[in-house]
Amino acid sequence: MPAGQSSPDSAADLGAQAASNAASSSVSNYSVSDPVSHPVPNYGTLGPGSDIQSDLSGSQAPRAPKPTLVASILAVTVGVFFALLVGNIGSAHAGWAKFSVLFASQGDMIPPALPALKDPHQFDGLKPQKQAEDLLELAVGRSDGAVEQISSRVERWQGKLKWTPQIATLTTAALNSSDMRVRESGIEVELAALGLSTNSASFEYLLQTAKSSDHAKKVWALWALGLMGNRGFETGRIIDVLDANRKDADPDSRQWAVEGLALAGASESIPLLLASMHDDPSPDVRERAACGIAAAGMFSAEQRFSAVPQLVIYTDDPALDAKTHTLAFQALAAITHQHLPSNSEAWRSWYQRQN
Repeated sequence: MPAGQSSPDSAADLGAQAASNAASSSVSNYSVSDPVSHPVPNYGTLGPGSDIQSDLSGSQAPRAPKPTLVASILAVTVGVFFALLVGNIGSAHAGWAKFSVLFASQGDMIPPALPALKDPHQFDGLKPQKQAEDLLELAVGRSDGAVEQISSRVERWQGKLKWTPQIATLTTAALNSSDMRVRESGIEVELAALGLSTNSASFEYLLQTAKSSDHAKKVWALWALGLMGNRGFETGRIIDVLDANRKDADPDSRQWAVEGLALAGASESIPLLLASMHDDPSPDVRERAACGIAAAGMFSAEQRFSAVPQLVIYTDDPALDAKTHTLAFQALAAITHQHLPSNSEAWRSWYQRQN
């Protein structure tokens, strides 16, 4: 997030209806208020791995570290810009928040885990908002049982959560986790807090919004489609929609389509991200594609490794500029955890030895 840009002063009251009401509502009944307008920030940078350095009880989103291009490990800073959007799903729709997401590299030091949950029923007397906040904070702290509790309760939270600065900060920290299960919990809570269910009503709403002439709504829908695709609902159709927007004339639409593809975490996304990294005219989009392949989003280690042969080719592809060559080297280092020089032959030799 650029210097001088701050989080929203307050969170909007989202007031989402229960998922059962959303599922029975027609798409024509959906309404979305205009987002609060503000400049779109400069998005991700490449640099050394960094854990979230934020107070989870505070309302400010964590800030990105100062960028550097000399690190051997790729970390990702995603500025998810969203202005606050007010409404419900069914009668109105979810809220937006502006925040930054830091995806820690797996080489980072992992803090000690919080104690395991002794009594999962200790949360039963709390309101859904407090349940979600406390359990997600425990999940971020790698407390045994917290992830499972979120999964078992998230359906009951539908229509009862609000998108607040606290939820924004916690989902940021969850998406930053090196534990993919915690990232998944962050996505589950984020969808619930945004008033989105994995059902046809939410899906059709997002498809319509992704076609909006309102720029802010459109790019938000591309991000949200990635969240939904990760949960296994209409993932193939979502990949197709994001792929179409990956070729949009608008660079912001292309960038947020790339972010959505990384969030969806489908194997089909990897070749599309490689294509954006190679062919997109915007250096920002190329960088976001590289980050998505290497560290961001929801890919498994095996999925990321499938990109290695093409990334090795990219390191000295004459069609690419020096910055994209550097992105390829950094992505290779992040995926393989190998500390090789930025030398194409060294990486080719290493990869040949693996086979």
